[in-house]
Amino acid sequence: MKRPVLLALPVLFCAASAFAHHGWSEYDANQPLKLEGTIEESGYVHPHGFVVLKTQNKTWTAVLAPPTRMENRGLAREMLKPGGKATVEGYPNREKPDEMRAERIIIDGKTTELR
Repeated sequence: MKRPVLLALPVLFCAASAFAHHGWSEYDANQPLKLEGTIEESGYVHPHGFVVLKTQNKTWTAVLAPPTRMENRGLAREMLKPGGKATVEGYPNREKPDEMRAERIIIDGKTTELR
């Protein structure tokens, strides 16, 4: 009887680790945001890309999808260049007032779904 429990432990640890990594509960899905601005900085990096977006009122860090997903959905690294205009839709971080989780990004009229 102990053996199945022991075999299940690695699976449980992996699941917990994946959940902890994403931590999407940090973001408030009841407060949708739609931000328009200029990309000041970007990262096409693992585990998640990002853009620093300067809006009219403040500067936000938008957490994007992993690079592989962005590439597969047509959002190339070059599209996130500093100085470019972007609209980002998503949810604010509950603890970090200048961070959001991006659900989609719109650049040059092209919408990319990130989740």
